[in-house]
Amino acid sequence: MPTVVYVQPDGTREEIQVPVGYSVMEGATMNGIAGIEAECGGACSCATCHAYIDPAWADRLPEMEDIEDAMLDSANERRETSRLTCQISVTEELDGLTVTVVPPY
Repeated sequence: MPTVVYVQPDGTREEIQVPVGYSVMEGATMNGIAGIEAECGGACSCATCHAYIDPAWADRLPEMEDIEDAMLDSANERRETSRLTCQISVTEELDGLTVTVVPPY
């Protein structure tokens, strides 16, 4: 099972095994990762699962769809590596993916 590394703004790291086919957001919410709220449940309509992708992983992810890009325009502190974790499906190739939770407002 692939491992996703969730990093809190203070640098605290949690390595969580997430089943293939689940989203990075689902891995976070199923394991109580603080800061990944997922208010819309993964419908790409709230940006409360916004996180920063480690630059080493950014090119390995599927390209961002227009709806995700538009939703990130309303996100807190958008950066070049910003993604909505509900839009990233976990695959074996993403074993070790590292995401940093966005600091609260």
